[in-house]
Amino acid sequence: MTTTTKFGVDQVAVRGDTRSKIAVPDALSVGKHRRPHPSAINQWWVLTARTVKSMVKRYELLVAVIAPLIFTIGFYLPLKFVMQLQGINYAQFLMPIIVLQAMAFTSISAAQMSSTESITGFSNRMKTMPVVGPIPLLSRQSSGFVRSTVSLAAALAFGHLIGFRFSAGIGQAILFCAVALAFSTCLSFAGDAIGSLSKSPQATSQALTLPQLILGMLSCGFAPETGFPEWIRPFVRNQPVSQFSFAMRDLAQGGVTWSVLFPVVAWTIGLIVVFAPLAFWASMRRS
Repeated sequence: MTTTTKFGVDQVAVRGDTRSKIAVPDALSVGKHRRPHPSAINQWWVLTARTVKSMVKRYELLVAVIAPLIFTIGFYLPLKFVMQLQGINYAQFLMPIIVLQAMAFTSISAAQMSSTESITGFSNRMKTMPVVGPIPLLSRQSSGFVRSTVSLAAALAFGHLIGFRFSAGIGQAILFCAVALAFSTCLSFAGDAIGSLSKSPQATSQALTLPQLILGMLSCGFAPETGFPEWIRPFVRNQPVSQFSFAMRDLAQGGVTWSVLFPVVAWTIGLIVVFAPLAFWASMRRS
């Protein structure tokens, strides 16, 4: 006697007083696997949390706090009295470049992180799994944003100790922070792209440190434009670090005008347009 159920075919053999029942699986259920349905948001959250925890264990967030302190002491104390003789409130003048240097420091960390994930094979491992393409890149950017926010808060705290104040209102202060974080995001994309293409985290950090130092020193962040020779003033005045420092200085005191803010917006859009696709391509390529 044979009976059929929805789960398969039951074959029942009757032998005297003994019944034996053997279940035969339905053909439709054989070899059937549940297809993974990855959630991009969950993947982003898990990878970001993983990176932030790693940053805490490696004391990277502590370094993000200490770096602005070193910049504040190293830049403010040697030049304070010289600038006071020129009638410049140097704490107010210097604070934007301290913040920008702290933000630039985070791009080096972003480059080291992407380079480390590349050479250890973690990036290639992500590409073999059902992970949405740009999620590893976005998670690195998110963790870098956390590091930049911590560094920005520390820089503003140290700046307050030396006399820096926001006198243009809360709205301008918020925009000041937004401009700083936009600068950090631009450099983080650049650092991530370079790190993904590099085979050495140490060489990557060294390669990024030099241009940041040059742009920082040859800017209007540490001294007015009149303190530079005539032949280099056009470069000093128009390069991005100077333009960001002009806008942030006005945002902190007196309020910014569109003519001062427009170059910052243009530089931000231009850098994102160049480096974000480059970082995406570098993170997606198979090595």
